[in-house]
Amino acid sequence: MNIAVTGASGFVGRALSERLRASGHGVTAISLRTQPPPEVFGGCEAVVNLAGEPVAQRWTTAARERISNSRIQGTRSLVAAIRKHPPQVLVSASAVGYYGSRGDEILTEDSPPSSDFLGQLALGWEQEARAAEQFGVRVVTPRIGVVLGRGGGALAQMLLPFRLGVGGRLGSGQQWMSWIALDDLVSLIEFAIEDAALTGPVNAVAPNPVTNAVFTRELAAALHRPAVFPVPAFALKMLFGEMSQIILGGQRVIPRASSRAGFQFRYAELGEALRQSIGG
Repeated sequence: MNIAVTGASGFVGRALSERLRASGHGVTAISLRTQPPPEVFGGCEAVVNLAGEPVAQRWTTAARERISNSRIQGTRSLVAAIRKHPPQVLVSASAVGYYGSRGDEILTEDSPPSSDFLGQLALGWEQEARAAEQFGVRVVTPRIGVVLGRGGGALAQMLLPFRLGVGGRLGSGQQWMSWIALDDLVSLIEFAIEDAALTGPVNAVAPNPVTNAVFTRELAAALHRPAVFPVPAFALKMLFGEMSQIILGGQRVIPRASSRAGFQFRYAELGEALRQSIGG
């Protein structure tokens, strides 16, 4: 199968491209920095959209605009480009930020979006992707949680303080973290490409979310280090501003759609995923 991938140079995109090639697929990297010409999608049976400005930055007015444009306008441009040569399937990334911070509520693909910045961003992002259904494309929008893997992502930013023995919970530590191993995320995207019955939103998270306090203990244990230096909420708010809601809020998300479709997680438990991610 010939597969076009946007964001192919990113943390997830690199791993996905390697996996797809290893599975015998042809992979074409596409940039959304400019309007992609429709001709580049000729002969592509699948398109995977992973492009987007990083959300983990201070949300200035300019940053909000970059984040929104890269996802909403970028996906709109992508869908317009594939209209001339429609693929069989478009897998377009979304995020668990769709749900907002909901405490202990268990969230499935049927749960409504949040009215905050990230919730409305993810909603608009998905709506732009679903527009491709109008010309016969099957659309899957994986709502991705915290991705754990070697060489990048959220874990790369966490490792140094924990390795130095100064890691600890963030804020109260009671906020839920919905995570997924990079290997499982790549497998789930490949599954979404190949399973013709799978459509719509799919929670791309492992089946066992944990609180930040539990995540902290598991990471410290995987590194054989203590975790006794909590970071107070006010410090995170001062450092990151409104963006700190990503860190201090959380979502308890369950992967109902993928489980019903028969997808099998290789790393369903956090400890095993962390040990694999850090090479232990």
